[in-house]
Amino acid sequence: MEFIEIIKPGMFSTVQDLGRFDFRQYGIPQSGAMDAFSFRAANLLVGNRQNEAAVEFTLVGPKVKFLHEGVIAITGADLSFTLNGRPLALWKTVRVMPDDILQCGSARHGCRSYMAVSGGIDVPLVMGSSSTFVRGGYGGFQGRSLRTGDVLAVKTAQRVYTASTLCRVLPSKYRPVCDGNRPVRFITGPQADSFTQESMDILTTQPYTLSHDSDRMGFRLMGPKLVHTSGADIISDYITMGSIQVPGDGQPIVLMSDCQVTGGYTKIGVVAGVDLPFLAQRKPGDQVFFEIINIEQAQALWREQEQLFTLLDINNR
Repeated sequence: MEFIEIIKPGMFSTVQDLGRFDFRQYGIPQSGAMDAFSFRAANLLVGNRQNEAAVEFTLVGPKVKFLHEGVIAITGADLSFTLNGRPLALWKTVRVMPDDILQCGSARHGCRSYMAVSGGIDVPLVMGSSSTFVRGGYGGFQGRSLRTGDVLAVKTAQRVYTASTLCRVLPSKYRPVCDGNRPVRFITGPQADSFTQESMDILTTQPYTLSHDSDRMGFRLMGPKLVHTSGADIISDYITMGSIQVPGDGQPIVLMSDCQVTGGYTKIGVVAGVDLPFLAQRKPGDQVFFEIINIEQAQALWREQEQLFTLLDINNR
Protein backbone atom coordinates (compact mmCIF):
# COMPACT_ATOMS: atom_id res chain seq x y z
CA MET A 1 0.00 0.00 0.00
CA GLU A 2 1.43 3.39 -1.01
CA PHE A 3 1.75 5.41 2.17
CA ILE A 4 4.39 8.17 2.10
CA GLU A 5 5.06 10.69 -0.67
CA ILE A 6 8.36 12.56 -0.48
CA ILE A 7 7.79 16.27 -1.12
CA LYS A 8 11.29 17.32 -0.05
CA PRO A 9 13.91 14.67 0.72
CA GLY A 10 15.93 16.53 3.34
CA MET A 11 19.70 16.35 3.44
CA PHE A 12 20.12 12.57 3.35
CA SER A 13 17.18 10.24 3.98
CA THR A 14 17.41 6.49 3.43
CA VAL A 15 15.48 3.31 4.17
CA GLN A 16 17.33 1.16 6.71
CA ASP A 17 16.90 -1.87 8.91
CA LEU A 18 19.49 -3.31 11.33
CA GLY A 19 21.77 -4.35 8.47
CA ARG A 20 22.92 -7.43 6.58
CA PHE A 21 24.91 -9.74 8.81
CA ASP A 22 25.56 -12.86 6.76
CA PHE A 23 27.66 -11.51 3.91
CA ARG A 24 30.66 -9.75 5.45
CA GLN A 25 32.84 -12.74 4.59
CA TYR A 26 32.14 -11.86 0.96
CA GLY A 27 33.16 -8.22 1.40
CA ILE A 28 29.62 -6.85 1.83
CA PRO A 29 29.30 -4.03 4.41
CA GLN A 30 26.77 -4.46 7.20
CA SER A 31 25.07 -1.06 6.63
CA GLY A 32 21.85 -0.52 8.61
CA ALA A 33 20.70 2.15 11.05
CA MET A 34 23.52 4.25 12.48
CA ASP A 35 21.66 4.63 15.80
CA ALA A 36 20.30 1.13 16.34
CA PHE A 37 18.79 2.01 19.73
CA SER A 38 16.50 4.72 18.34
CA PHE A 39 15.69 2.57 15.31
CA ARG A 40 14.64 -0.43 17.40
CA ALA A 41 12.62 1.73 19.80
CA ALA A 42 10.68 3.35 16.94
CA ASN A 43 9.66 -0.04 15.58
CA LEU A 44 8.57 -1.37 18.96
CA LEU A 45 6.47 1.73 19.61
CA VAL A 46 4.37 1.10 16.48
CA GLY A 47 4.08 -2.63 17.17
CA ASN A 48 6.59 -3.82 14.57
CA ARG A 49 9.38 -6.33 14.86
CA GLN A 50 12.58 -4.55 15.84
CA ASN A 51 14.12 -5.12 12.41
CA GLU A 52 11.32 -3.78 10.17
CA ALA A 53 12.49 -1.24 7.59
CA ALA A 54 12.16 2.41 8.64
CA VAL A 55 13.45 5.76 7.36
CA GLU A 56 16.64 7.36 8.66
CA PHE A 57 16.82 11.18 8.44
CA THR A 58 20.16 13.02 8.72
CA LEU A 59 20.65 16.58 10.05
CA VAL A 60 17.86 18.16 7.97
CA GLY A 61 14.73 16.07 7.67
CA PRO A 62 12.27 15.84 4.77
CA LYS A 63 8.79 17.09 4.08
CA VAL A 64 6.40 14.21 3.42
CA LYS A 65 2.69 13.66 2.79
CA PHE A 66 0.85 10.65 4.15
CA LEU A 67 -1.48 8.99 1.66
CA HIS A 68 -3.41 6.73 4.05
CA GLU A 69 -4.31 6.46 7.70
CA GLY A 70 -1.63 4.88 9.86
CA VAL A 71 0.49 5.04 12.98
CA ILE A 72 4.06 6.33 13.08
CA ALA A 73 6.72 6.95 15.71
CA ILE A 74 9.77 9.18 15.42
CA THR A 75 12.80 8.71 17.64
CA GLY A 76 16.40 9.85 17.83
CA ALA A 77 17.46 13.41 17.07
CA ASP A 78 15.08 16.34 17.41
CA LEU A 79 14.84 17.74 13.87
CA SER A 80 12.08 20.24 14.72
CA PHE A 81 9.27 17.97 13.50
CA THR A 82 5.78 19.32 12.86
CA LEU A 83 2.59 17.58 11.73
CA ASN A 84 0.25 19.91 9.84
CA GLY A 85 2.18 22.84 11.27
CA ARG A 86 1.97 21.74 14.91
CA PRO A 87 5.00 20.55 16.90
CA LEU A 88 5.29 16.77 16.95
CA ALA A 89 6.50 14.90 20.03
CA LEU A 90 9.19 12.24 19.67
CA TRP A 91 9.39 8.79 21.28
CA LYS A 92 5.64 8.19 21.08
CA THR A 93 3.06 6.85 18.64
CA VAL A 94 1.22 9.33 16.43
CA ARG A 95 -1.85 8.67 14.30
CA VAL A 96 -1.67 10.16 10.82
CA MET A 97 -4.47 10.64 8.30
CA PRO A 98 -4.57 11.02 4.49
CA ASP A 99 -3.01 14.32 3.31
CA ASP A 100 -1.32 15.00 6.66
CA ILE A 101 2.01 16.77 6.18
CA LEU A 102 5.09 15.95 8.23
CA GLN A 103 7.77 18.60 8.02
CA CYS A 104 11.20 18.93 9.57
CA GLY A 105 13.68 21.69 10.16
CA SER A 106 17.28 21.52 11.27
CA ALA A 107 18.63 19.41 14.11
CA ARG A 108 18.11 20.87 17.57
CA HIS A 109 19.70 17.93 19.36
CA GLY A 110 21.55 15.06 17.73
CA CYS A 111 22.03 14.22 14.07
CA ARG A 112 19.81 11.28 13.01
CA SER A 113 16.10 10.55 13.42
CA TYR A 114 14.09 7.43 12.65
CA MET A 115 10.49 7.20 11.45
CA ALA A 116 8.86 3.80 11.81
CA VAL A 117 5.44 3.06 10.35
CA SER A 118 3.08 0.39 11.62
CA GLY A 119 3.61 -2.56 9.28
CA GLY A 120 7.07 -1.45 8.15
CA ILE A 121 8.36 0.16 4.96
CA ASP A 122 7.91 -2.25 2.04
CA VAL A 123 11.07 -2.49 -0.08
CA PRO A 124 12.70 -5.56 -1.65
CA LEU A 125 15.18 -7.51 0.44
CA VAL A 126 18.71 -7.53 -0.94
CA MET A 127 20.90 -10.19 0.62
CA GLY A 128 18.36 -10.56 3.38
CA SER A 129 18.18 -6.88 4.33
CA SER A 130 16.22 -3.72 3.54
CA SER A 131 19.17 -1.45 4.33
CA THR A 132 20.38 1.05 1.75
CA PHE A 133 24.08 0.96 0.84
CA VAL A 134 24.38 4.07 -1.31
CA ARG A 135 28.03 3.54 -2.29
CA GLY A 136 27.13 0.12 -3.68
CA GLY A 137 23.82 1.26 -5.19
CA TYR A 138 21.72 -1.50 -3.66
CA GLY A 139 19.16 -2.10 -0.92
CA GLY A 140 16.50 0.20 0.48
CA PHE A 141 14.55 2.26 -2.06
CA GLN A 142 16.25 1.70 -5.43
CA GLY A 143 19.67 1.62 -3.80
CA ARG A 144 19.80 5.37 -3.14
CA SER A 145 18.75 8.17 -0.83
CA LEU A 146 15.19 9.44 -1.17
CA ARG A 147 14.25 12.10 -3.74
CA THR A 148 11.34 14.42 -4.38
CA GLY A 149 8.43 12.46 -5.85
CA ASP A 150 9.38 9.09 -4.37
CA VAL A 151 6.48 7.13 -2.89
CA LEU A 152 7.14 4.58 -0.16
CA ALA A 153 4.80 1.67 0.41
CA VAL A 154 4.10 -0.07 3.71
CA LYS A 155 3.33 -3.67 4.42
CA THR A 156 -0.15 -4.65 5.54
CA ALA A 157 -0.61 -3.10 8.95
CA GLN A 158 -3.13 -3.28 11.74
CA ARG A 159 -6.21 -1.30 10.66
CA VAL A 160 -8.01 -1.15 14.02
CA TYR A 161 -5.98 0.98 16.39
CA THR A 162 -6.67 0.48 20.09
CA ALA A 163 -6.16 3.09 22.78
CA SER A 164 -2.97 1.34 23.89
CA THR A 165 -1.62 1.36 20.32
CA LEU A 166 -2.12 5.10 20.03
CA CYS A 167 -0.74 5.98 23.47
CA ARG A 168 2.60 4.22 23.48
CA VAL A 169 5.40 6.37 24.87
CA LEU A 170 8.97 5.48 25.74
CA PRO A 171 9.50 6.91 29.25
CA SER A 172 12.09 9.66 29.35
CA LYS A 173 14.32 7.68 31.73
CA TYR A 174 14.93 5.15 28.94
CA ARG A 175 15.55 7.66 26.16
CA PRO A 176 19.19 8.06 25.14
CA VAL A 177 20.79 11.48 25.30
CA CYS A 178 21.57 12.74 21.80
CA ASP A 179 23.93 15.53 22.83
CA GLY A 180 26.30 16.43 25.65
CA ASN A 181 29.94 15.63 26.24
CA ARG A 182 29.77 12.29 28.01
CA PRO A 183 32.63 10.03 26.89
CA VAL A 184 32.39 7.34 24.24
CA ARG A 185 33.54 4.12 25.89
CA PHE A 186 35.91 1.81 24.05
CA ILE A 187 37.98 -1.33 24.51
CA THR A 188 41.68 -1.11 23.70
CA GLY A 189 43.19 -3.19 20.91
CA PRO A 190 43.67 -5.05 18.67
CA GLN A 191 46.85 -3.08 17.86
CA ALA A 192 46.98 -0.89 20.98
CA ASP A 193 50.62 -1.87 21.48
CA SER A 194 51.43 -0.07 18.22
CA PHE A 195 50.93 3.28 19.99
CA THR A 196 52.90 5.10 22.65
CA GLN A 197 51.44 5.31 26.16
CA GLU A 198 51.37 9.07 25.70
CA SER A 199 49.06 8.62 22.70
CA MET A 200 46.68 6.45 24.73
CA ASP A 201 46.68 9.10 27.47
CA ILE A 202 45.94 11.81 24.89
CA LEU A 203 43.03 9.87 23.40
CA THR A 204 41.39 9.48 26.82
CA THR A 205 42.01 12.99 28.16
CA GLN A 206 41.79 15.34 25.18
CA PRO A 207 38.68 16.19 23.10
CA TYR A 208 38.50 15.43 19.39
CA THR A 209 36.26 17.22 16.89
CA LEU A 210 34.06 15.41 14.37
CA SER A 211 35.15 16.43 10.87
CA HIS A 212 32.78 17.58 8.13
CA ASP A 213 34.33 14.82 5.99
CA SER A 214 32.56 12.19 8.12
CA ASP A 215 29.85 9.96 6.66
CA ARG A 216 28.11 6.62 7.19
CA MET A 217 31.35 4.82 6.38
CA GLY A 218 33.56 6.52 8.95
CA PHE A 219 33.73 9.38 11.44
CA ARG A 220 36.95 11.32 10.95
CA LEU A 221 38.18 13.03 14.10
CA MET A 222 40.47 16.04 14.39
CA GLY A 223 42.66 16.65 17.42
CA PRO A 224 46.05 15.88 18.96
CA LYS A 225 48.11 13.53 16.84
CA LEU A 226 48.40 9.92 18.01
CA VAL A 227 51.92 8.57 17.57
CA HIS A 228 52.68 5.07 16.29
CA THR A 229 55.61 3.12 17.66
CA SER A 230 56.31 1.25 14.41
CA GLY A 231 54.26 2.79 11.61
CA ALA A 232 50.56 3.02 10.78
CA ASP A 233 50.30 0.24 8.21
CA ILE A 234 49.60 -3.42 8.97
CA ILE A 235 48.68 -6.45 6.90
CA SER A 236 44.97 -5.93 6.23
CA ASP A 237 42.74 -7.70 8.73
CA TYR A 238 39.10 -7.80 9.80
CA ILE A 239 37.41 -4.62 10.96
CA THR A 240 33.95 -3.94 12.27
CA MET A 241 31.70 -1.02 13.11
CA GLY A 242 33.26 0.87 16.01
CA SER A 243 36.88 0.09 15.12
CA ILE A 244 39.12 3.12 15.77
CA GLN A 245 41.65 3.21 12.94
CA VAL A 246 44.63 5.55 13.09
CA PRO A 247 46.32 6.21 9.71
CA GLY A 248 49.72 7.81 9.26
CA ASP A 249 48.51 11.35 10.00
CA GLY A 250 47.66 10.30 13.57
CA GLN A 251 44.02 11.39 13.32
CA PRO A 252 41.52 8.69 14.46
CA ILE A 253 38.74 7.38 12.23
CA VAL A 254 35.84 5.52 13.86
CA LEU A 255 34.32 3.10 11.36
CA MET A 256 30.54 3.23 11.14
CA SER A 257 27.64 1.29 9.56
CA ASP A 258 28.81 1.34 5.93
CA CYS A 259 32.45 0.55 6.69
CA GLN A 260 34.47 -1.92 4.65
CA VAL A 261 35.23 -5.37 6.08
CA THR A 262 39.04 -5.26 6.07
CA GLY A 263 41.55 -2.51 6.64
CA GLY A 264 45.30 -1.95 6.69
CA TYR A 265 45.65 0.70 9.40
CA THR A 266 46.41 0.06 13.05
CA LYS A 267 43.40 0.07 15.38
CA ILE A 268 43.87 1.56 18.83
CA GLY A 269 40.50 0.28 20.06
CA VAL A 270 36.88 -0.60 19.34
CA VAL A 271 33.90 1.44 20.57
CA ALA A 272 31.56 -0.49 22.87
CA GLY A 273 28.37 -1.47 21.04
CA VAL A 274 26.11 0.36 23.48
CA ASP A 275 27.88 3.66 22.76
CA LEU A 276 27.74 3.50 18.95
CA PRO A 277 24.22 5.04 18.91
CA PHE A 278 25.43 8.00 20.99
CA LEU A 279 28.43 8.47 18.70
CA ALA A 280 26.16 8.25 15.64
CA GLN A 281 24.24 11.27 16.96
CA ARG A 282 27.34 13.51 16.93
CA LYS A 283 27.18 16.33 14.37
CA PRO A 284 30.13 17.68 12.39
CA GLY A 285 31.88 20.15 14.66
CA ASP A 286 30.83 18.36 17.87
CA GLN A 287 33.46 17.29 20.35
CA VAL A 288 34.06 13.63 21.10
CA PHE A 289 35.63 12.33 24.31
CA PHE A 290 36.83 8.76 24.91
CA GLU A 291 37.03 6.51 27.97
CA ILE A 292 38.58 3.05 28.29
CA ILE A 293 36.53 0.14 29.64
CA ASN A 294 37.25 -3.58 29.63
CA ILE A 295 35.44 -6.34 27.77
CA GLU A 296 33.52 -7.47 30.84
CA GLN A 297 32.17 -3.96 31.40
CA ALA A 298 31.16 -3.67 27.74
CA GLN A 299 29.36 -7.01 27.91
CA ALA A 300 27.52 -5.99 31.09
CA LEU A 301 26.38 -2.74 29.48
CA TRP A 302 25.13 -4.68 26.44
CA ARG A 303 23.18 -7.13 28.58
CA GLU A 304 21.56 -4.23 30.43
CA GLN A 305 20.48 -2.67 27.14
CA GLU A 306 19.08 -5.93 25.80
CA GLN A 307 17.10 -6.50 29.00
CA LEU A 308 15.45 -3.13 28.38
CA PHE A 309 14.51 -4.09 24.82
CA THR A 310 13.13 -7.41 26.01
CA LEU A 311 10.92 -5.50 28.45
CA LEU A 312 9.82 -3.03 25.77
CA ASP A 313 9.05 -5.86 23.35
CA ILE A 314 6.82 -7.59 25.91
CA ASN A 315 5.01 -4.38 26.86
CA ASN A 316 4.31 -3.38 23.25
CA ARG A 317 2.70 -6.63 22.09
